[in-house]
Amino acid sequence: MKARKGDWVQIQKTILKPEERTAPLPDDTKKVPFEMRVKGFLLNESAIEGDIVEIRTLTGRIVKGTLVSINPVYEHNFGEPVPELINVGLELRKILEGDNNA
Repeated sequence: MKARKGDWVQIQKTILKPEERTAPLPDDTKKVPFEMRVKGFLLNESAIEGDIVEIRTLTGRIVKGTLVSINPVYEHNFGEPVPELINVGLELRKILEGDNNA
């Protein structure tokens, strides 16, 4: 897929190579680079995944990195509901409002 100027994209950039990372890290962490991923609007005329591009973030920063995703999706979630926590807000509201039947 090809991205065009102005498309919403995600880039990746290496901040520290493994040999540049600080010493008091776990061994498995020290072996990999410290990387960042940033989303923004493509400033290049066009690009494909793997190209070095520039983007403008929502805060106006211009960042250069490797294009890794076009129209990236949000992949995080907050996991499965915890049954014990579902009613906590309702119970707390009752307590704060002085309902002794909570």
